[in-house]
Amino acid sequence: MTGLDSAAVGEAREAHGVREAARGAREAPGARGTHGSHPSPRSGPHPGSDHGSDPVPDSATLSPVRPRATLALVSAATAVTLMNYTAPMVTLPGTAAALHTPLSGQAWLLNGTPLGLAALLLVAGSLADDHGRRRIFLAGTLALGLTTALGALTTSTWQFTLARIAQGAASAALLASALGLIVHAFPSPRGRLHATGVWGAFVSGGIAAGPLVAAALPNWRAGYGVLGVLALLLAALGTRTLTESRAPRGGRPDIPGALTFGLALVALVAALTLGRDGWLRAPVGLLLAAAVALIAVFVAVERRSGTPMIDLGLLRHRRFLASSAGGLFTGLAVIGVFSYLPSVVQRTLHLSPLATAGLLLLWSGLSFGVALQVKRLTLPPRFQLALGFALHAAGALTMLGAIGSGSWTRLLPGLIVGGVGSGLLNGALPLLAVDSVPRERAAMGSGAQQTLRYIGSSVGVALTIALATSGGHLAHGTDLALLVSAGLAVTGAAGVLVLREREQGATGADRHATGGGPTPASPTPPSGTGR
Repeated sequence: MTGLDSAAVGEAREAHGVREAARGAREAPGARGTHGSHPSPRSGPHPGSDHGSDPVPDSATLSPVRPRATLALVSAATAVTLMNYTAPMVTLPGTAAALHTPLSGQAWLLNGTPLGLAALLLVAGSLADDHGRRRIFLAGTLALGLTTALGALTTSTWQFTLARIAQGAASAALLASALGLIVHAFPSPRGRLHATGVWGAFVSGGIAAGPLVAAALPNWRAGYGVLGVLALLLAALGTRTLTESRAPRGGRPDIPGALTFGLALVALVAALTLGRDGWLRAPVGLLLAAAVALIAVFVAVERRSGTPMIDLGLLRHRRFLASSAGGLFTGLAVIGVFSYLPSVVQRTLHLSPLATAGLLLLWSGLSFGVALQVKRLTLPPRFQLALGFALHAAGALTMLGAIGSGSWTRLLPGLIVGGVGSGLLNGALPLLAVDSVPRERAAMGSGAQQTLRYIGSSVGVALTIALATSGGHLAHGTDLALLVSAGLAVTGAAGVLVLREREQGATGADRHATGGGPTPASPTPPSGTGR
């Protein structure tokens, strides 16, 4: 990452003059440490607006920020998190056999981590912004190492599932605070564009490396042991590398909001996982009803809270909605089908775990390369998302009939096209996440997007397994799952394009992508804001 230093050093020269003057005024010696009264989250600046968008600068910076080191460590930890997430792609058959997990229970082996992620991402993002991004990041990295190592020692399906849920909770703390640390280290639009592109590439890189590492080791237990040690090493390095930052709003933590939201998502993901065995069963209906009721309580709590986990006024902003829709449909259409496809390939084409991982590396490796270079594109993030969804749909359609043909080479064109699409998605999503909210709430914005991403993946995995195993013919069921995945991707593309067409004026994220200067204040401020 040698280019990272030059990007960080050159930020001050390359950013717009007006923004530099504003930042210089905020960082003057007389201004440092005198933050004044913090505005409430309901009266903050327009999400993503850089011009005058930082009335509450990050506080509690205890030592000089090291942008290059911060990005390197945060990206490496993110990659390890995604390696942990994707390891079951190729180890599912072996893990299920070792734990005597029936076919009906295998969705839990895949959905344990998404459940923990979905339940705690938004909570972790809000806590990171208020109480310290470094603190939450290091706690998550340490917990990920410990729970992953413990997962290697499990001897039953329920023990492994609980370990995966705990790994998801730890991953939530790490991932939600990661982008907050990056935004603090790279305050300028150009630097943020570069850094989020690198971080998105490491998301793809972790997805690529996870199955390879898991398949190359003697068994699935060794894979989790290695990943646990890597996470612990990164936690130790983080104590010497990362600088603390936070944007405290005052008041007490939103504990009622955290509890109701977390329990709602646990109920929802559990219902979706159980639903593959029959949607009309009483437990599924009760869990869905509980999820709806808890979400209603959560909304009521957030409206009354002085320091809500999420400002509900953001739901009026199409940039935030586009970020949320992008995360949701990435989970539904992309992560869902590619989480189960490797298992199908092993069972039907009789490839070894290592050969399967090598085949999937074509998709994930291309995703990594494209995400790393996406910053060079002049397309606004929304158009990148739409193009990424369209390419995934094309790739999924290209793979129709490949499983039934008995030839792995039939998968290659679809993996190539889908890999390019996935890279565009992973490159655009993190930038849109942090630019859809005020800078001081970057971790919350990241948590909101990724919450929907992993809710989508939980639904997508359960749906893919249900479709692929329906009718008793795996090849026919897989084609049906690919068709549904393509349809969901087209829906996602249409959704982000519609939101783009209705947006009035250029947005901060769009202008960052095209190298533009600061964004003027939006004509539609957040609820309760007077501009």
